[in-house]
Amino acid sequence: MTVVVDTLLTNCKLIDVLHRKVVERNIGILNGRFVIDATRGNAEIDLQGAYVAPGFIDAHMHVESTMLPPSSFAELSVPHGTTTAILDPHEIANVMGIKGIELLYDDAQNLPIDCFFMASSCVPASPLETSGANLSADDLEPLFKEGKVIGLAEMMNYPAVLHDDAEVLKKIELGLKHGKVDGHCPGLRGDELQKYIDAGITSDHESTTADEANEKLQRGLQIYIREGSAAKNLEALLPIINEDSLRKICFCTDDRHPADLKREGHIDNIIRKSIALGLDPIDAITIATINCATHYELDDIGSIDDGKKANFVIFDDLLDIQPKEVWHAGKCVARNGLLSVENNTSTDWSSSYHSVHLPNTFTTESLTANSECTTIRVIGILDGQLVTDELHANALKEGNLIIANPSEDVLKLAVIERHHQTGNIGIGFVKGFGFSGGALASTVGHDAHNVAVVGDNDEDMALAATTLSEAGGGQCVVAQGVVLALLPLPIAGLMSDAPAEVVIQQQQRVLDAAHQLGCDMEDPFMPLSFLPLSVIPSLKLSDLGLVDVNAFKIVPLGVEDE
Repeated sequence: MTVVVDTLLTNCKLIDVLHRKVVERNIGILNGRFVIDATRGNAEIDLQGAYVAPGFIDAHMHVESTMLPPSSFAELSVPHGTTTAILDPHEIANVMGIKGIELLYDDAQNLPIDCFFMASSCVPASPLETSGANLSADDLEPLFKEGKVIGLAEMMNYPAVLHDDAEVLKKIELGLKHGKVDGHCPGLRGDELQKYIDAGITSDHESTTADEANEKLQRGLQIYIREGSAAKNLEALLPIINEDSLRKICFCTDDRHPADLKREGHIDNIIRKSIALGLDPIDAITIATINCATHYELDDIGSIDDGKKANFVIFDDLLDIQPKEVWHAGKCVARNGLLSVENNTSTDWSSSYHSVHLPNTFTTESLTANSECTTIRVIGILDGQLVTDELHANALKEGNLIIANPSEDVLKLAVIERHHQTGNIGIGFVKGFGFSGGALASTVGHDAHNVAVVGDNDEDMALAATTLSEAGGGQCVVAQGVVLALLPLPIAGLMSDAPAEVVIQQQQRVLDAAHQLGCDMEDPFMPLSFLPLSVIPSLKLSDLGLVDVNAFKIVPLGVEDE
């Protein structure tokens, strides 16, 4: 029987992720879908023994972390084999609410990548910070009814789940009615973990040790191994993968910077790293494809089978997977590292501009820390992790003012509320940046995205904050009263409307400027952006003050002030 298709790929080594094996066979494509038994094509392409795998899937990411909207993100991610991303628009939702989610959703349509959205569950992430919006279950429900979301995004406010908060449980019920509910429970163990899972949570991407991840696996959670630009958990979690657990694992990036996307890759980068660390290549591809599709019940994608959407990647070396062609819906959309189709999106972002509003009375004096205490809490940064330590240090003082102590690598940290001009400014201290003679500032400050500033003097810190206010958001470096570099992020203070290459260049300039101050972190803006995150232990800083995440309360700067 002759079965004629639009395109017939011959001499293929098909990665069969359902049976975890390589099969030599031809692959047909008709109307953008796979036809496995095809015998002839209007166009026939001899792949000469190349491998063909399903398109790669990022199980959880915030596209805003790329500092690019979905249309520009596609230009960097698709050439690396990503044909699907599960997006939580949590960042823009915390700035703009439902309007922000709808802007991202509209921009993600008609792209050479399938973007599935989850409804952001924690806006704000917790009551210990001030965000630009507050989304209730009733606010989120229209997104489900209109089919714009496939579930409820990461439930970060796990204390509220444990305390049976009625509104949080209503959101979870809404998510379960329409799909899955993603989790976020760093360090949660034992009976508390079980109660969190029993509420309806199905996944977690916050495990940092194999022991923690194994307990979550045993209790039924789908574990996302995260390897992004900020948190890198692959090597620590790889030991959890075995014959019994394989199907319960996915890969995700959570947060990925544009230069990393272009230079290192996306999910393909995680696949290569995992293979280099000893994971079987077929298992790595299985984790990166069908596991996520199965978890979210996306029956149209994830494997190369009859009738499924023809999303796939072509490459030559199973031990060093470098996509040379990427196909989406039966069309070649990227070749040799470059997008091969036009990006015709024309989203109007004007409603997202001018989102940074400092207090009307903001001056250098707004950043002073006036206290009689002699011992202070200091946030300790842990390299490559979102969790932090609570350190105690002797306060360096000028009179009653506590000042930065760069000789001990203790810098001042400020989080300035930027949405409602409340005047809220949280002041704390942090150890780990290792620079002196200036300040860094960012309007990317998870999750409320207030202005986060770190420095060794109030004058440069104030100038950095003012610079970002005038730019409509972004990241900058200031030294001795001079703005050394600025990365403008006018879309909600989170993303750029400039081409991806321009954003990468601007980002490199701010990183170079930070290194000029003596910071030896590869990207100090990553830890800076997570220091306001009030739902990841142990000590953080929001616009309301220092947050003891374990106790889930605001605590004083001075240890003896308690």
